[in-house]
Amino acid sequence: MTSTQDEGEWVAVIAAADVPLGAMVPLEIGDLKIAIYNVDDIYLATSNVCTHQFALLTDGWLDGVMVECPLHGGQFDVTDGKAQGGTVTCDLATYPCREVNGLVEIRLTGVSP
Repeated sequence: MTSTQDEGEWVAVIAAADVPLGAMVPLEIGDLKIAIYNVDDIYLATSNVCTHQFALLTDGWLDGVMVECPLHGGQFDVTDGKAQGGTVTCDLATYPCREVNGLVEIRLTGVSP
């Protein structure tokens, strides 16, 4: 049986060196706006659009695993996309993410939530 973690297409989206430790980088893949994060040399990916009102999270602040929206200060945990209260009540979509041979890859199918 194949686990859902291995299902779907992995796509190389950026060189790992282009996402410094503690940074976040915006990407667009088709119509998707995605944020790639480097937290303790672990690469994570979420939607880059705040679920409260349209604002790019990469225009905000990353503190550890928490990203803060620049518009109204809503915060999300980038490890699982969970909204952390305040102005945000809906979670972010997250994308499985990994580093392979110096490239950050994300899986575009089987996205949560």
